[in-house]
Amino acid sequence: MSAGEEQAVLSEDRDGVRRITLNRPEAANALRPDDRNALIDLLTDADADPSVRVVVIAANGRHFCAGADVRAMAGSRSAGEGKRVGDTMRKIMGGAQRLIAAVLDCGKPVIAVVQGPAAGIGAHLAYAADLVVASEDATFVESFVRRGLVVDGGGAYLLPRRIGMQKAKELVFFGDPLAADEAYALGLVNRVVPADRLTATADELAVRLASAATSAIALTKRLLNDSPDTDRAGAYLAEGMAQEIQSGAHDSGEGIRSFVERRPPEYRGY
Repeated sequence: MSAGEEQAVLSEDRDGVRRITLNRPEAANALRPDDRNALIDLLTDADADPSVRVVVIAANGRHFCAGADVRAMAGSRSAGEGKRVGDTMRKIMGGAQRLIAAVLDCGKPVIAVVQGPAAGIGAHLAYAADLVVASEDATFVESFVRRGLVVDGGGAYLLPRRIGMQKAKELVFFGDPLAADEAYALGLVNRVVPADRLTATADELAVRLASAATSAIALTKRLLNDSPDTDRAGAYLAEGMAQEIQSGAHDSGEGIRSFVERRPPEYRGY
């Protein structure tokens, strides 16, 4: 980062909430490799930090995220010589796919706050989140084929599981913008609110999750994320193992005690 250049990815921890903010509004919050890696590091750290109980990903400016920084990609292509077979695959698997995996595998609930266009990997960043709050002005765009590219960043994995195969193909093949209300109807978004209510709505969800039984949510998140890829026997076994693990947690006992004592639970997150 050059002198005087603002930090592209901001982070603040407060009251159990890690707020990550994309901060390149002049570039529509397009992600360069360093920005992407900063996001991965923040999510990985949040997973391991017991003081973080929920992650919120938002953005400054009109756009949520325009995807990967295409200008940076074009520059690296024109400068590169002697490309080897496997180079692109390694970049994608170690970059865009790793970012989406960091969201899916984070043991803390992740909320995406989408105030405007989310394109390419930006849309997938939202789809990978556990909850998505969008403003009425938000749009989601599968921009890959329109740029002559194959869908990446886990899109071919996420979309059929979120909305079914036929609709996934339509979105990816044509790349037409998906309005917030359409995304809500498809189940890609949890809340659609006026722009002036966006932050408050996301904060309300974050506050509730920050005081919830974090370890129970982490195990439940894993069960739900894994369920489309396993059979019933595997899902039942994983569920039983998760129950076994959580049965020894402080919050498991606190949940039962508070119910018996007819008082609100005081969860510690473990």
